[in-house]
Amino acid sequence: MSDIVISGTGLYTPRESISNEELVESFNAYVDLYNEDNADAIAAGELPALQHSSAEFIEKASGIKSRYVMNKSGILDPQRMAPRLPERPNEEPSIQCEMSVAAATEAMQQANKQAADIDAVIVAASNLQRPYPAVAVEIQDALGIEGFGFDMNVACSSATFGIQQARDMIASGSASCVLMLNPEICTGHLNFRDRDSHFIFGDVCTAVIIERADTATAEDQYQIVDSKLQTIYSNNIRNNFGFLNRGDESGIGKADKLFVQEGRKVFKEVCPAVAKQISEQLDRLGIDPQQLKRMWLHQANLNMNQLISRRVLGREPSPEESPTILDEYANTSSAGSVIAFHKHRSDLGSGDLGMLCSFGAGYSIGSVVLRKR
Repeated sequence: MSDIVISGTGLYTPRESISNEELVESFNAYVDLYNEDNADAIAAGELPALQHSSAEFIEKASGIKSRYVMNKSGILDPQRMAPRLPERPNEEPSIQCEMSVAAATEAMQQANKQAADIDAVIVAASNLQRPYPAVAVEIQDALGIEGFGFDMNVACSSATFGIQQARDMIASGSASCVLMLNPEICTGHLNFRDRDSHFIFGDVCTAVIIERADTATAEDQYQIVDSKLQTIYSNNIRNNFGFLNRGDESGIGKADKLFVQEGRKVFKEVCPAVAKQISEQLDRLGIDPQQLKRMWLHQANLNMNQLISRRVLGREPSPEESPTILDEYANTSSAGSVIAFHKHRSDLGSGDLGMLCSFGAGYSIGSVVLRKR
């Protein structure tokens, strides 16, 4: 059986960006309006006064300095605080299809692939804009790919789970080359009026080509040595938006139709689980952690990544060993670790080992060991 490799990656970055300072200015303006409009209730103790945010607080808590977004004006409008993304007619390409085609085009160019070379399309993302038809099938049609496509959602771990699905499909013979995409419009489910989370997410799309090594012609190839998936049920990261919401007119739980999390619990529970999974996987493969040239970790929080890297390596990681892109992109859910891989692999030499790992709601953890060919 031929090795299975990643032979190309692509990245679509939105044109607009929001700095911490811009986001804080908008948030604080909303806070002032809210406190003024509810002054009597706040004075009577019926409502709590909202507190200002700051750019310093955001960077200290997360390592985030800015984020790319599909629409800036709607998010920064204190009267709206949500992106303006008008629904498109069914006859037009959807916004996620448009993002995906751009990322896919770069990945296909890297891998020296045409549409006729690809057998399947997987869209693996936290934030899918509709249940059906699958966004993957729409993208398949837009790119002129024959075969099949499907959507899947394992929250922030969707990309690593998608890579394993592609690898398994190729190993079984149901495909020989797979395009895996992560179109994340995270700002659509983010509550920009919540001080604890209004800064977390950004928008982006990544693409990965997975194929048999004996069909790969790209100069830059990474053998998928091993992959491991794990899910542990938890309510500490949750989004209850769905089609059954229209069947409940009570309004109960309205806030949890957007992203909600218990951040401290997530940090305390997820970091040890991720470090343990990576360490056990490397031990099973007979790989010393010090052999890892790079760890492309899920880009959710700088403190989380530093802690996980320390536990795996047994020492402080260098910036090169555990690169960060969330300072510029913020948390882009499933796409984050792929962005890090896309941007920080050119210096690896033949035989070098790396770990691509993502983790998030579920809890879900996916870790993929890669070797530069």
